[in-house]
Amino acid sequence: MQQMAMLSHTTEPVGSESLEKWESVGSGGFGHVYKARHRDWGFDVAIKLLHDGVGFYSSAPIHKEKALAEEASHMDKVSCEFVLRVYGLYEGIPPLGGLAMQKGIVMEFMGGGSVQALLQDLSGPPPWPLVFRLAHQVALGMNFLHSRNLMHHDLKPSNVLLNDEFNAKLADFGLSRVSTSALNSNNEMTGEAGGTYKYMPPEAFEASYEPVRAFDRYSYGILLWSIVTGKEPYPKCLEVTEKVFSKHKKEIHGAVHLVLTRLESHTRYQHLNTRVPFSFSPETPESSKSHETMDHVRVTETKKAPTPESVSVSTKTMSDTDKAKFIDDNRAVLIQDVSEVMAIVDELGDMVHSETYSAIEAKQTSQEKMRALFLETFRPGGVTVKAAFYTVLKRHHPRLVERLGG
Repeated sequence: MQQMAMLSHTTEPVGSESLEKWESVGSGGFGHVYKARHRDWGFDVAIKLLHDGVGFYSSAPIHKEKALAEEASHMDKVSCEFVLRVYGLYEGIPPLGGLAMQKGIVMEFMGGGSVQALLQDLSGPPPWPLVFRLAHQVALGMNFLHSRNLMHHDLKPSNVLLNDEFNAKLADFGLSRVSTSALNSNNEMTGEAGGTYKYMPPEAFEASYEPVRAFDRYSYGILLWSIVTGKEPYPKCLEVTEKVFSKHKKEIHGAVHLVLTRLESHTRYQHLNTRVPFSFSPETPESSKSHETMDHVRVTETKKAPTPESVSVSTKTMSDTDKAKFIDDNRAVLIQDVSEVMAIVDELGDMVHSETYSAIEAKQTSQEKMRALFLETFRPGGVTVKAAFYTVLKRHHPRLVERLGG
């Protein structure tokens, strides 16, 4: 019933005599937005009046009226909880600087402003719960648009409006096609059929581009980045990357070694279990040669130094309980002597909770990392985790395990 009532409003003009307490609340390349109280309805509404001859709106009155009617029709078609409601079309002389008859759109008034204004006022991103709700509400609104075969084409923080409790609704449906032929007063590039260049996919700058839903999905991704970071795209990437890299520069050699070791280990594992190295077939002479070469490499590396791959095959078998007991019995020595802690933690995977992983990684020494691993993972994880640790430990520190009788 509410939907039907709103539909009837879109065909009824709202005149100046029905409105009072006008206030200017914003302007842009499209025109001007006012807040006013509707005398009969008893609540505030927003009135959007368009500039003459602005970008994608022609200065010819008939074209301007058509553009207004089309935008109101689009908003009406996708009216839902996450899209700004439209109540009708305005026709009259606005009291704030109005000199001639003007037409506009009468819409729901959102007291919380826009996402763009919120990010500017906060000088950064909102709290995480609000970030996630905004992301979800915008996604719901965009999904509803697409389900009605409409595309927004200008999704950005200033077009996501907020109510007093910061619930989000999509607004501004004046754009329907993509061009880059005009520059509006906010220095945001738009064109006959629109989009703001910072939120447009690269292919949209081609003259032959035909808008598709992927345009909105790309814009949504940039919008999420803006909400999460609280910044306007795009910052000077070089300064950001240099600052972040400088904090981790000392750890780069260890990171490279870890990646190479894991990749090498994966390759060796496949070779030893499938006996099909690279792309050679077992039946070809090249295959036999490759086996000999790989075996030679494996033996040679074993002689160099203990690595995760240089573990001798033991005939001794241990149950998970025995492995867990080994870890418990040798706790003090393991805390003191295990050096490749993060490499081992990486191989334990989901057995180490993400928060625990961060806590361990933050420790300064390998001894501190091992103590945290014992307290935060081994104690609650029990036999299963300790047995898994034993297996990984034997690959990374075979001599230590052998020395301790494992």
